[in-house]
Amino acid sequence: MALNASLPMPHALDTLVQSLRRLPGVGVRSAQRMAFHLLQHDREGARVLARALEGAVAQVRHCAQCHTFTESEICATCADPRRDASKLCVVETPADQAALERTSAFQGRYFVLMGRLSPLDGIGPHDIGVHELIERAADGVVQEVILATNFTAEGEATAHVIGQALRSRGLTVTRLARGVPAGSELEYVDLGTIAHALVDRR
Repeated sequence: MALNASLPMPHALDTLVQSLRRLPGVGVRSAQRMAFHLLQHDREGARVLARALEGAVAQVRHCAQCHTFTESEICATCADPRRDASKLCVVETPADQAALERTSAFQGRYFVLMGRLSPLDGIGPHDIGVHELIERAADGVVQEVILATNFTAEGEATAHVIGQALRSRGLTVTRLARGVPAGSELEYVDLGTIAHALVDRR
């Protein structure tokens, strides 16, 4: 039976539905289904989810070096002495970093932009930490910066702006090879394709 989006709901239930709608790709009907399922069939699961969200918000922070998510001042990847500090891979989000890590094809370090340039949305270089990236890349240790932003219009623009800024400072800049399909997001690309793109970077 189809859910009626205009059906009056208790205030607490409506608040839950509106909160679930904050998730990407979740509309009114999907949010209602989730809320109704949790309250009708899995109240303990709802409590577990609530505790997990509260704990993550309270404990997870950004790494002081690469900006990925961590519970410590420095994330495990940045703290690992076995990583190659001469190679710095720039990604848009922690999800993209995780996708690259799952390939086991890259043993360097990362810088997570936490976004991408989008002038129409008012997101400029300052908002995604480009200045901090340039400082990190120019530390005298980094020899190559690999631009692994997504192959979307915004990702390409972000890579272009960052690449120009880094090359003007004499740094070697490479870009993921086109093995990653245009318009795709790393989080959803198969691991073999990402691995080949890293190996064949230009």
